[in-house]
Amino acid sequence: MYILIPVDGENGYESKITSLVDVKKWAIVDFDAGKAQSVQFAEDWKESGIDWFDFIILNNKFESYIDFMNEGMMCLCKRNEETIEEIISAFAFKELDEVGL
Repeated sequence: MYILIPVDGENGYESKITSLVDVKKWAIVDFDAGKAQSVQFAEDWKESGIDWFDFIILNNKFESYIDFMNEGMMCLCKRNEETIEEIISAFAFKELDEVGL
């Protein structure tokens, strides 16, 4: 499954989540067998070459999520996590909050 995260730059697992307004890159995490298999970065998630994203993880529950839901993504938001590594760990242990209608 693929997880989409808006981040502040291309710094591997140390990249920090950011708001949609301030996004510099999109982290695309390939998550399988309970852990992150790889992370890649894209300028535009729609042109990343990935056909289907299962989840997007947002900076907070007040982000504009409806477009992502319309694309079929499950929308989650972080609690206190900052880096991709922390977010993926929280995802694995189901410690992220659901965002939605």
